[in-house]
Amino acid sequence: MTTTDNLRNNIINQLLTITNKDYLSALYKLLATTVADTNKVKLSEEQIVMLQLSDKDIKKGKLISHKQLDKDDLQWLKEL
Repeated sequence: MTTTDNLRNNIINQLLTITNKDYLSALYKLLATTVADTNKVKLSEEQIVMLQLSDKDIKKGKLISHKQLDKDDLQWLKEL
């Protein structure tokens, strides 16, 4: 389990033991006002275009395996 999962599970376990309604209400308000989308990343126009091009490649079947990519990279490095 990741550290994030462990933290989440520990918090949940602790919450299950709390019986004070006011305390739980305050925690609920804190969580409700916290912006859940703080992990969103703002992409540049160039990044969006690159992702759109990648989607087109995937739809057209223009794919290579990771193993083939590694081989191609090694060949490219040898040629430098």
